[in-house]
Amino acid sequence: MAFLRTLLKRLLQGLALVLAVVVLNFMLVHAAPGDPVETIAGASGGMEPELMAELRTRYGLDRPLPVQLGIYLARVASGDLGHSYFFNLPVAQMIAERVPATLLLVLAAVLTAFVVGTLLGVLSSRRPNGLLSQCITVLSLVGFAAPVFWTGMLLVLAFASWWPVLPVSGMRSADAAGGAGLADLLDVARHLVLPALTLALVYLAQYSRLSRSSMLDVLRADYIRTARAKGLAEHVVLYRHALRNALLPVVTMLGLQFGNVMAGAIIVETVFNWPGLGRLAFDSVLRRDYPTILGVLLFSSIVVVVMNLVTDLCYRLIDPRIKAA
Repeated sequence: MAFLRTLLKRLLQGLALVLAVVVLNFMLVHAAPGDPVETIAGASGGMEPELMAELRTRYGLDRPLPVQLGIYLARVASGDLGHSYFFNLPVAQMIAERVPATLLLVLAAVLTAFVVGTLLGVLSSRRPNGLLSQCITVLSLVGFAAPVFWTGMLLVLAFASWWPVLPVSGMRSADAAGGAGLADLLDVARHLVLPALTLALVYLAQYSRLSRSSMLDVLRADYIRTARAKGLAEHVVLYRHALRNALLPVVTMLGLQFGNVMAGAIIVETVFNWPGLGRLAFDSVLRRDYPTILGVLLFSSIVVVVMNLVTDLCYRLIDPRIKAA
């Protein structure tokens, strides 16, 4: 019962947070400079004032902002995210078509950063003053300091000109037939390597530093000395007793930074021409496509809230003290 009450409380808090984010995003997007109708007119090579006024009426842009907000909230509550001004397609359909690509990129990057970063942190904590630990520390600082777009452009330059063994653009090859066969999966995997690596490097550096610091703190604990005094093997002490407790701050950081990873995906998808939500959001901002921008932001906020909820639930699996509470 305590677990269900906690889950229900988290869900209610998440719904309130999503509602607040929707209202804030709506106000900020409409407060930004630019007119979507003028953008459409410019893309069309010019437009008569009467037609521009008709478009504003059709899109509801001639109404007061509070009225527009109320209409938008009512539509969102009914599951209608509106139609794109530029593509004239349902926003929900456009998001659904691009969600798999973005989730594939984000999950691949997060899992790579979490697993490799934690492993490097554990290795460097075994001999904090050793050569391996120093090398991992230097590489982590370099990875943390390098901007995502700069890393992406370096990889594009390296693998497009110097060592062309991996594709640097798109999600599939131009001659790919598509489908769900093994050849198509391998083609997508090859295209995924560079974008996922670019997005993972920054967070890999953070996780390695955090897991190293956490492991060093845990290895000084009394129960670790007791486990060693009992004659347990070092790998048992390290990976079964110490790592489980050292993972708590890393899991916390993983949940908190999921929103940053989604934001970083916008840059990575633009650099590598990856057909995901980030690229859609970037193009929609340039075109002042309000419904598409708001739809992408709504989806991203829901993903972040869900990931924070999953992080709280993972705590109960990792830390026995929380499970017993």
